[in-house]
Amino acid sequence: MEAVLTALENRLDAPTSRGLAHAVSRAIRDEALRPGDQLPPIRTVASELRLSPTTVSAAWALLARAGTIRTDGRRGTTVAEPTRVGSPRYERALDRHTHFALDLSTGVPDAALLPSLEGAFAGISSAAPGSYLDDPVLPELLDQLRGDWPYDADELTVVDGAMDGVELATRVLVRFGDRVVVEQPAFPPLLDLLEANGAEVVAVPLDEQGMSLHGLIEAIRTGPVSVVYLQPRAQNPTGVSLTEGRAKQLAEALANTDTVVIEDDSSGAVATSAPLSLGRWLPGRTVHVRSFAKSHGPDLRLAALSGPAEIVGRITALRRLGQGWSSRLLQRVLLHLLTDPGALAAVARARVEYARRRQALVAALAEHGIETNGSDGINLWIPVEDETAAVVRLASQGIGVAPGAPFMIGSEQRPHIRVTCGLVRDGHADLAATLAAAARGSVRVQA
Repeated sequence: MEAVLTALENRLDAPTSRGLAHAVSRAIRDEALRPGDQLPPIRTVASELRLSPTTVSAAWALLARAGTIRTDGRRGTTVAEPTRVGSPRYERALDRHTHFALDLSTGVPDAALLPSLEGAFAGISSAAPGSYLDDPVLPELLDQLRGDWPYDADELTVVDGAMDGVELATRVLVRFGDRVVVEQPAFPPLLDLLEANGAEVVAVPLDEQGMSLHGLIEAIRTGPVSVVYLQPRAQNPTGVSLTEGRAKQLAEALANTDTVVIEDDSSGAVATSAPLSLGRWLPGRTVHVRSFAKSHGPDLRLAALSGPAEIVGRITALRRLGQGWSSRLLQRVLLHLLTDPGALAAVARARVEYARRRQALVAALAEHGIETNGSDGINLWIPVEDETAAVVRLASQGIGVAPGAPFMIGSEQRPHIRVTCGLVRDGHADLAATLAAAARGSVRVQA
């Protein structure tokens, strides 16, 4: 028990429940604590670390909810075996149990704006069947991707969608207890992933140019940061796109660290902003993922991933233990869509149309005094007085929106809802009036 207490004391940087929980996480990460190790009684920990029993009990509760420790009768409290959990934030953001007349909660593209697949599948019918021994990525597709990549990357590969790429990079780069920086607000599945991996998540706010430079610098000063997660274009949920000037500043702030940047360009070709990556300044420490779901079809399940050879090599090795490679048949479909004039024109039309729909709803909301940030993508991040009241009121009118809480770290942020404006083809003025009324509503509790 003495060794355990010493390990916790050496890693305790704040006399709070969260500080103690992080100390336990770091001790597990450093292998000073291992699965099955018993933790001292609460009163012993409180006495030795000069904390209140209430603080220790709250820390144990945090760790138990994260699946890090477990209490088992006479065995007491022990370090749990690593486990993977579900997606609680993502499930809260998407209410799939209710059918709405107008469902704007999903964050999905408009199927009517996707390019046709007829020509692509016609070409596949004459393609030779693949082999286990073929290259995991079509050489022609790699050449095509490099021609439009935002920086000169060491290695490029193809994965099964953006979150697959982000998850693979996270498994390779993030250990239990590592500090990672995310944007505030952030994509719920990413937060689910990081919490399941036992990472210490540090939220840095966004402004109109992207992640706050001051916020990132403060996060770095507080302690080592393993990974910074960014969405460089049309950030989900806000629609903020990183500017070139801010990207350069963020790269300079990270220059003298060991931090790796993982970028999720989930909007891809339907974003109006130009492709951008911190890899231009930090090529040896940037993993860039570009999705083709919103631009070419969610069911293609394809994204491209770039990074330094060492990191991409580890990701490739990890994939060999599972799916091995992304379907080369689907890669041929994507290659066709990236080179066919008709498909290129369809994606260009979709980009313009999404921008029109977004601007129409933004302008209509502004007439009601509702201001939104961001300027790109298919989602709007709308401030509301009471999140629950807004979601419930809109649901009663047949309109589905996503609650903002699953996108946020901490509970002291202004409430918001996310609206997928990319699905709103017309009727923007009427919808804006309905959204504005819901944004100003509140829940009244009967006495």
